[in-house]
Amino acid sequence: MEIVQQTGTQVVQANSGALVPQGASAAPASGEYLTFRLGQEEYGIDILKVQEIRSYEQPTRIANAPDFIKGVVNLRGVIVPIVDLRLKLGCATAEYNSFTVVIVLNVKNRVVGAVVDSVSDVLELNRDVIRPAPELSSSAVNTSFIMGIGAVAERMLILIDIEGLMSSADMGLMDAMTTA
Repeated sequence: MEIVQQTGTQVVQANSGALVPQGASAAPASGEYLTFRLGQEEYGIDILKVQEIRSYEQPTRIANAPDFIKGVVNLRGVIVPIVDLRLKLGCATAEYNSFTVVIVLNVKNRVVGAVVDSVSDVLELNRDVIRPAPELSSSAVNTSFIMGIGAVAERMLILIDIEGLMSSADMGLMDAMTTA
């Protein structure tokens, strides 16, 4: 494992040399992933979707919005809907504290803020350390937004397809909120 300091962000390059079992679905391509925590779990999101990382500020609540949409904030003249990823993913709610941050993302050509417990680092993952997403019964758990599982040393990262997680209906709701 090689650690390189790069513009204030820690980049970890991982290469395990492990093989994907024959017949398994293809894992996502190599790339850089911003890692963040929701509770005890660690997740990764394609760094190319990330616009910026900001400290959490209380958003303006929107009436009749789903629970996972916390409200909107004004980001340099742009009204940005704020989504709590804990609620969107069905995790337990958490208290917002000084470590809570908002990852500002470009999702389907829209700007969206995602509330997470904390941001860890940026990992460069080679294809050989990324395992396919587990196949679970569709009635039990929706895993369609999970691109794969990254295995780096003792860490297991759930790699999220943010565009897959944010359905067209969700994006339509957010469009309505920012134009109302």
